[in-house]
Amino acid sequence: MMLIPAHHFRDIERKPQYLQPEKCIPPPHPRPAGTMWFIRDGCGIACAIVTWFLVLYAEFVVLFVMLIPSRDYVYSVINGLVFNLLAFLALASHCRAMLTDPGAVPKGNATKEFIESLQLKPGQVVYKCPKCCSIKPDRAHHCSVCKRCIRKMDHHCPWVNNCVGENNQKYFVLFTMYIALISLHALIMVGFHFLHCFEEDWTKCSSFSPPTTVILLILLCFEGLLFLIFTSVMFGTQVHSICTDETGIERLQRKKQRRERRGSWKSVKETFGGDFSLNWFNPFSGPRHPKPLSDRDWVRQVSSVSDTENTETTTTTEEPSEEPKNEDFVEVVDE
Repeated sequence: MMLIPAHHFRDIERKPQYLQPEKCIPPPHPRPAGTMWFIRDGCGIACAIVTWFLVLYAEFVVLFVMLIPSRDYVYSVINGLVFNLLAFLALASHCRAMLTDPGAVPKGNATKEFIESLQLKPGQVVYKCPKCCSIKPDRAHHCSVCKRCIRKMDHHCPWVNNCVGENNQKYFVLFTMYIALISLHALIMVGFHFLHCFEEDWTKCSSFSPPTTVILLILLCFEGLLFLIFTSVMFGTQVHSICTDETGIERLQRKKQRRERRGSWKSVKETFGGDFSLNWFNPFSGPRHPKPLSDRDWVRQVSSVSDTENTETTTTTEEPSEEPKNEDFVEVVDE
């Protein structure tokens, strides 16, 4: 007989007072539609600034070192338009991923009145996050940086200074895709420029001195190669998560999902906003917005206490759980 480790259990009580409603601040009024979401995290803000700086550095080298000094007007115009379009879409996707609410659960709604209004039936439980005092719907996880529970949280990305969740995963996927494309494009142009400069006089292939030109191109080559590898891997993992309807946290925990998974194509359409069209690649076109949470979305069904014991919820700052205080029917579970 396999024993379940003690830390797999939950600290469970039957009474709703276990939620400690006196410590929960009443939920604030809903924010007006279109209100900007921004996380005040020093590390995330610094990473976002570095991201913009690196893209603008690539713009500088591509335009003023390779394209403008080039004598091939058609080559310069075509590559300039393509590179600048991709860079614009990458930065726009970055802004949308950073400034879009990823799917935050209303804060402070774990009050006694709210629990009683759900009218729990036998076999039903609600899960409370003690960190933000919120009732957690299914597949929601707490982020210690955003200090909120996020629906379908995949991970917190410092490069976009935000969580990747239900509402902004499309923008994050587009950001990684466009960064990978401009990195590949820059590497190809650097290769052609080196060949061109080797065949001709270095003083004629750039408006900068030969040593400066070489240093700028090598730095761009290193940056392009690094970001091409990193963003390609991130793009692949995000597409895999969407197609399998499994977030990064769920995949890392390997927990058994009792929910019914959506089909791959349905999951992709919901993430990118409907049937296939050019809007899939448009960072200014949002995903298909989910329906507002109803009362039944806050409640989870269990058939026995063992189901609750084997249910682990992962947060960005997971704390060990205590042993259960009783083994009767559960009503409220503290995660």
